[in-house]
Amino acid sequence: MHMGLLEVGRTWTRGGPRAGAWLSGAMTTQRHLAAIMVCDVVGYSRLTERDERGTLERLKIYRKDLLEPLVSEHRGRIVKLTGDGMLCEFASVVNAVASAMAVQQALAEHEAEMPEEERIRFRIGINLGDVVCEEDGDLYGDGVNIAARLDSIADPGTVVVSGTAYDHLQGKLDCGFTPLGDLRLKNIERPVRAYRVETDAGASVAASPPLPAKPSIAVLPFTNMSGDPDQEYFADGLVEDIITGLSRVNSFFVIARNSSFTYKGRAVDLRQVGRELGVRYVLEGSIRRAGSRVRISGQLVDAISGHHVWADRFEGDVSDIFDLQDKVTESVVGAVEPSIRLQEIKQARMKPTDYIGAYDLYLRALPRFYSMTREGFADVRRLTNEALSIDPGFTLAKALGAYIRSLSVSQCWHEPDDIRVAVRMAREVLADARDDPTSLRFAAQVIAYSAKDYETALDTIERSLLLNPNSAQGHTGSGWVNAHSGHPLVAIEHFHRAMRLSPVDPEKGIALSGIGMSYLMLERYEEALVWGRTSAARDAELRLLAPGGDHGAGQTQPAGRSAGGGAAADGGVPDLHAHPAETDQPVAGQGVRRALCRGAGHLRRAGVIVAFAKMPSPARHVRPGDVP
Repeated sequence: MHMGLLEVGRTWTRGGPRAGAWLSGAMTTQRHLAAIMVCDVVGYSRLTERDERGTLERLKIYRKDLLEPLVSEHRGRIVKLTGDGMLCEFASVVNAVASAMAVQQALAEHEAEMPEEERIRFRIGINLGDVVCEEDGDLYGDGVNIAARLDSIADPGTVVVSGTAYDHLQGKLDCGFTPLGDLRLKNIERPVRAYRVETDAGASVAASPPLPAKPSIAVLPFTNMSGDPDQEYFADGLVEDIITGLSRVNSFFVIARNSSFTYKGRAVDLRQVGRELGVRYVLEGSIRRAGSRVRISGQLVDAISGHHVWADRFEGDVSDIFDLQDKVTESVVGAVEPSIRLQEIKQARMKPTDYIGAYDLYLRALPRFYSMTREGFADVRRLTNEALSIDPGFTLAKALGAYIRSLSVSQCWHEPDDIRVAVRMAREVLADARDDPTSLRFAAQVIAYSAKDYETALDTIERSLLLNPNSAQGHTGSGWVNAHSGHPLVAIEHFHRAMRLSPVDPEKGIALSGIGMSYLMLERYEEALVWGRTSAARDAELRLLAPGGDHGAGQTQPAGRSAGGGAAADGGVPDLHAHPAETDQPVAGQGVRRALCRGAGHLRRAGVIVAFAKMPSPARHVRPGDVP
């Protein structure tokens, strides 16, 4: 049932604000603390469509013989009835939960003989909070809204309580509590800590493993929609490959195949699966064959809120079924990783400050990094420093902290000691995080940009991709490391692969810019211009270092800006500023320097700004795809 609740400051009604609810002084109101219980019938519309008269008669009986007596027995009052729902108020949260448990138990006993599809079942939400009581006894405010939202996410036959209610319940009732985490509830600004009531005091321990500190996911067996047994083997093999691929993401907690496959052939509630396996995300899918074509659909669901995080569809020919399996696996893994990362960032940004840990600080730093602004970089520096003060061995924060210092130099946003500190931090990461592909990716780029140790940088980025070959960010990092090492053709391949793996990745602009710079190195100026403009159009604030030009060298700026920040000539197209006297030694050697300088004249007419700074001469590392 959808109660159509009104938000803070409005009267809680089914249809809308009661007449005069907003008129100042129209009614006398009082504020007080109360335990609010909201309950409604699960699947009410379906039940009434199936048997309207019978459903209404049974519900009427239950209200009179169960709900009203049990609420009164626990010293509560029914504020209002709303079709299939009810709003109640209690002076004690202990009484509110005891009443709710009694209601659920009595209703389950009365409905036990009914067919499963015809049973009336309640879901109940309880919150302890401040409410406004009007002269006629009606209630409204956040205290009511949160209870109603908790009711909406409760499973059939269960009771969900807010964190404020839970804090007053421990040890006072013969029941257990399963933590549901900090939930984002509709139209509630801050996340709400929530718990599910377990009638068996030990049930919460047995039924629900605690959520891991890092993102957790279970991949369920895909449903074979074709009825073709051959597709069953393909589907199972595909799921096993996806589980293996996700397991390579060191920052994920992935449920093993044997546990996931216990749900094969069963119709399941994904939120129940999440609780039973102790994971936040569940990936499910289906396979359908039509002729020689196979269609595979997948969706990623937040098992706590029930919200969809990602969904996509893949098609291919069965002539090479194993090739199709490999392609789908890399596509799914490549898309799911950034989708979960973005969802985790949203969760971290909504957490109250009191609950922030080192990993939360790292997640909060990521969107500030994506902003590619001076202020954003400053925030990343601060947040990673805070994370490391909590956990000095947290290599993800150390790696990002090193990377942001290296990039800050290229943007002229740096502090005097950034190069030395960045290199030191990166080498510490290499020593401590040999099996973490994300940390290795950051460190490899720092070693290439700031230490100019290309052999180590290339070996490091290769290991990162070996550990997680379907990481879009890993391929973007490999593109830049190869570009800085003088391998633009190899770099272009990695940038394209990154965008294919994650078309909507927040770092896509970095890959686009890298392709443009790689074509510039190859003296393919028209292609460089196209990719440079595409990058500028996507990320107007983006200014990235050219290969061979970090620490102030080889900076690019979007069309529409001049090097000095002034207005551009020719209808918004700025002049190009290349400084030949300062282009003595780009990072990857004289070949790259010559290519970039020759491209300057071509890009001037296109409005792209490239500037180079004087750099020390590094050792040359030769590989296929080098600039001569």
